[in-house]
Amino acid sequence: MKHSLLIMALLGMLRAPLAAQTAPALRPPAYPLITHDPFFSVWTFSDTLAAAPTRHWSGEEQGLEGLVRVDGKVYQFLGQPAPQYRAIIATTQEQPYAAQYTFSTPPAGWEKPGFPATGWRTGPAPFTDNQTLRGTTWEGGDIWVRRTVQVADPTTPGPLKVLLQHDDEAEVYLNGVLLTSQPGANGRYEYFDVPAAARQALRQGANVLALHAHSHVGAEFLDAGLYEALPPPPAPARARQTSVTVTATQTTYQFLAGPVQLTVNFLSPLLLDELETVARPVSYLTFTAAATDGRAHPVQVLLTASGRLAANTGYQPVLTQAGQAGPLGWQAVGTSSQAVLGQAGDNARIDWGQAYLAAPFPAKLTTGEPQAMRSAFTKAGTLAAAPGPRRGPAQRVALAAVLELGAVTNPTERHLLLGYDDVYSVQYFGRNLRGWWRRDPATTMPQVLQAAEADYGRLRQKSTAFDRQLYADAQAAGGKEYADLCQLAYRQTIAAHKIVAGPTGEVLTFSKENFSGGFIGTVDVTYPSAPLFLLYNNELAKGLLRFIFDYSESGRWKKDFPAHDLGTYPLANDQKYGEDMPVEEAGNMLILTAAAVKMDGKPDFARQHWPVLTKWVGFLKRDGFDPANQLSTDDFAGHLARNVNLSVKAIMGIACYGQLARQLGDQKTADEYTALARDYAQRWMAMSATGDHYALTFDKTPGSWSQKYNLVWDKLLGLNIFPPEVAQQEIAYYLTRQGRYGLPLDSRKTYTKSDWIMWTATMASKPADFQALIRPVWQFANDSPTRVPLTDWHETTDARQVGFQARSVVGGYFIKMLEQRTAQKP
Repeated sequence: MKHSLLIMALLGMLRAPLAAQTAPALRPPAYPLITHDPFFSVWTFSDTLAAAPTRHWSGEEQGLEGLVRVDGKVYQFLGQPAPQYRAIIATTQEQPYAAQYTFSTPPAGWEKPGFPATGWRTGPAPFTDNQTLRGTTWEGGDIWVRRTVQVADPTTPGPLKVLLQHDDEAEVYLNGVLLTSQPGANGRYEYFDVPAAARQALRQGANVLALHAHSHVGAEFLDAGLYEALPPPPAPARARQTSVTVTATQTTYQFLAGPVQLTVNFLSPLLLDELETVARPVSYLTFTAAATDGRAHPVQVLLTASGRLAANTGYQPVLTQAGQAGPLGWQAVGTSSQAVLGQAGDNARIDWGQAYLAAPFPAKLTTGEPQAMRSAFTKAGTLAAAPGPRRGPAQRVALAAVLELGAVTNPTERHLLLGYDDVYSVQYFGRNLRGWWRRDPATTMPQVLQAAEADYGRLRQKSTAFDRQLYADAQAAGGKEYADLCQLAYRQTIAAHKIVAGPTGEVLTFSKENFSGGFIGTVDVTYPSAPLFLLYNNELAKGLLRFIFDYSESGRWKKDFPAHDLGTYPLANDQKYGEDMPVEEAGNMLILTAAAVKMDGKPDFARQHWPVLTKWVGFLKRDGFDPANQLSTDDFAGHLARNVNLSVKAIMGIACYGQLARQLGDQKTADEYTALARDYAQRWMAMSATGDHYALTFDKTPGSWSQKYNLVWDKLLGLNIFPPEVAQQEIAYYLTRQGRYGLPLDSRKTYTKSDWIMWTATMASKPADFQALIRPVWQFANDSPTRVPLTDWHETTDARQVGFQARSVVGGYFIKMLEQRTAQKP
């Protein structure tokens, strides 16, 4: 018997590491490569790095391409050339134009040549409500557009495509023939196939391109053109990708290129305990080659970076420049116009400042036309020096570095740096503010690149150690699936923010509400994002709140609850969202202030803002408990009166004010508001109880329920307002309502918000219940057929993205780890 037990124990010891090794790795829906801020953020949406062009988080191509030459044979390991098109009828992003338009329903035949457009007005494209784009103002409803274009040669050997951006439903006609009809809104320019029968509509001479669209609410945009798809250039062989690993700060690929193993590491050293480092927009790419057969093989690596890194569209003219910084050579590219902070919008990329590619000598850096440089490298393994600055459309200009690794046998390593100088980052009530990294106007990107190069070895080691520690801490807090999700969310969260130096030198942490309006500094986006910053750098967490305090305290915002936002990124001049969220934002600001004070261990931050906190809690005392019909952060679900979860937020906000008063030494006020919160909690329980759970609204519609994720702060901040059994009853009920890919947000729809699931799961008292709620979220991220940077809004039935992507709110995943930290604080 003893021998049997010993054998079983030994087998158990052997199986344990095997299980750890064979546990499935999370397949990300997209892979982060360069991640710093909403404008400097490059991803691959494919499992294989060389399968497609790399992209900005919004989906637009921002090409990084990599070729490795081994024994004279070339292999592609990174990216693909972007598809090329020839304009037949150009969109306004390539060639500005004016067109006739009307907002009144025209007679039949409006889309045909010869139609008398009597009374129609003429204006520049695009047709939009975004005034920074300098088009024609269109503020909802229907619009009809007619444009006459001369076509010299209608011969098009390649497929015809309509290039269209529309919000919402759109139809495009050529000479009265329907080319495409698209539902909904696409938010960016996309190519759509032209049916073979419609090709015959294109003629020599005058052609009429006619558009119709209907916008339901906000974000109006309409522009279209006709293009011919050109044949792709010859493709080299692909290196065989053998692995990819994503950690908190790094994405690492391994390839086989003939007899050489190539390892490519992308490092964005977003170390939140080093403010200067995390704010510095510089990433490292490291290439390591080793022979697999013990023989020496000459190896060269080519890395090209498209001019589109510094342009909103591929058609904008760009200009290159070159220089050196200590041990580095560098090349830079930026638009010729340099309209600094000249546009705002959701689906927009930066078109001011300069993108930099740098490498230590003796690497060779140059610029050129991308295909010409690929061909030259394929033939000779090197590139000619650029004769001088290069000009051209962004998609036809690239920066390039050739790294000579020599005759490789043992592992041989080279690296380069990618950086971005945005000159000014945010406009703040009319004043242009610099990023934290260049708050000293004398700072230049070449100086910063030189400092980053000096830091290279240290940051590689520290980032690797941090990645291991984060994963270990997350796994200890919530299990392997939870740790996988946290390391996937880390870079995405930080890169949806810009760290800026405020007017008096204070830290401001501005978010961009990616693909959900493009707003800047949105309070109900800050709320779910904050746990990561509270956990790793409380100064940045307070930076998420300062500008909202300033907005009210300066008198610019006059209401007795906080603003929803400060504008549309990067212009933070006033609220742009069309409707207030009174209870939502008042509760958020009070709760997050209390959380920041707890992490500080002293109440100074609350003391600075006590008058406005007092005004906001007064609003919650008056109107928060039984909310009127209004929006909450889940605004996509529509207005809701008597929202039970929103009531919890108000109660938590009131309780937080009581806790802050106690920390400030005002015991009378502390007792008053704590007692009020507890009284409201008892009334809440009575008014929303339905037996085995609490309802969606105080009306208690039969069968209704919702995630009460706001209740998590009662536990994290030690408020003790609700009896513990309230949360546990809810958890037990939620476990009966899960879909394959997560717990729905509430009883109205099958979709969910993964950040709120994390908060809801953190309310669980049993680790097994927490993990039962988290595993379907892991499965969603792994299985989602929508290949974009992690969405927080998905269907629990099939894991498809409903909306949103690359948003900062996945910082809310860190709330379970934050719970561990707050439990250690008084």
